[in-house]
Amino acid sequence: MLERVAAAITHHSMFRPGDRVAVAVSGGADSVALLDILVRLAPRWNLRLRVAHLNHKLRGQESEADARFVAELAAGHGLAFDLREVDIAAVAASQKENVEQEARRARLAFFHDLIAGGAADRVALGHTRSDQAETVLFRLLRGSGITGLAGIWPVSEAGLVRPLIEIPRNEVRAYLAARNLAWREDATNRQLELARNRIRHELLPELARHWNPELEAALARLARVAQAEEIYWKQEIDRLAACEIHRQGEAVLMRCSRLRELPEAVARRLLRRAIELARGSVRRLEFDHIERLIELAGTRQGTGGVALPGLKAERSFDWLRLAPAREAPCPDFPEIPLEIPSTLAVPGRNWRLRLEIASRDEGFPAGKGGYNTGGGDLDISLAAGGLKLRSWRAGDLFHPRGRSSAVKLKELFGQARIPVWDRPGWPIITYESRIAWVWRFGAAEGFEPRPGARQSVRVLELDEERGG
Repeated sequence: MLERVAAAITHHSMFRPGDRVAVAVSGGADSVALLDILVRLAPRWNLRLRVAHLNHKLRGQESEADARFVAELAAGHGLAFDLREVDIAAVAASQKENVEQEARRARLAFFHDLIAGGAADRVALGHTRSDQAETVLFRLLRGSGITGLAGIWPVSEAGLVRPLIEIPRNEVRAYLAARNLAWREDATNRQLELARNRIRHELLPELARHWNPELEAALARLARVAQAEEIYWKQEIDRLAACEIHRQGEAVLMRCSRLRELPEAVARRLLRRAIELARGSVRRLEFDHIERLIELAGTRQGTGGVALPGLKAERSFDWLRLAPAREAPCPDFPEIPLEIPSTLAVPGRNWRLRLEIASRDEGFPAGKGGYNTGGGDLDISLAAGGLKLRSWRAGDLFHPRGRSSAVKLKELFGQARIPVWDRPGWPIITYESRIAWVWRFGAAEGFEPRPGARQSVRVLELDEERGG
């Protein structure tokens, strides 16, 4: 047993020499065996061990007895003991959360704090090959994809390691018996109203009896295959995401045309990455959610959107935008009087507006209008005052330079293919209630510098970090 666990530790690079390792011990058979094994293997990596226990307070006096039992185990090995107590039932009720989910969250928070606080470099957990098989089967029954079938990872990015992940549960019990080690039994592990317990005590044994005696090993092998697939795909999606996913504050954007060009397997995984970036996780994300996004990106006309758990998705022109559901749109804002020179922050934007007097010895040439082609200069006569900044409003008319008449800004937004989510709060400058300048479109007809003029009111867009 020791050598098989040592081989798994080496194969998965679980520890580095001298690591501080917190061993998570619930008092159950697997965690008690894990502690005993790591105490015996610690000299090989010069590990500095300590024991961590989370008292969920879910079983009254039994939970208190578990905590005392683990404290005594730690003392028997001469190890430091970290205890955290959380009333999981009360927290779950206040958060309207499932008790099992809240217990898992509390455990992960405890382990994260041990690492973040410098008490440990790694937290070792007692998951076995049997746990792996049960997890894979549970996810398969729920309709999980390849990512979910990877099951329990031997080493997580958060620093959690599972040295027993290749050892069946029955062999762990045999090890405890051979070493004459006691452990605590958790009665809730026999409650068949819990799905995982039904899989452990009924479904897996039934399938093994009637379909495949080596089912546990087969499911664990499937997890290893899926993990290898995930490692490859992560590298590939990392490469693609750098080119295909664009950040916009908390939101992310992707080109629909590119999603349509990619093979479905790639598009699905790229969308999962985009959701993770926008939402912070892919928890509660299901296959149908991804398919709805692919369908949304495949529509070539008009605009559209779908609501997903914790996420809002919009398509406009060739862009698909994913943003947290909590995101507030860029605000409209009332008129703000402008002085020259001056610099001010534009509400809802990450840049500043700068107005100043500019000189041009050779005089200003006649210019043409158009999106991103209009200059940022206004006629010098406007320096006398009366300029105001505000956001655009429905029905606003703008007279682009070179055109015979004014048109609605909404029409120009469409012609310039400006996505609908970028339009709220769009900055414009007015003079005596007429639109003199529009962000990205420049000066209006009649407000541009006269040809040959040597001075102008220059409108500049400054990056936020440059200040004013």
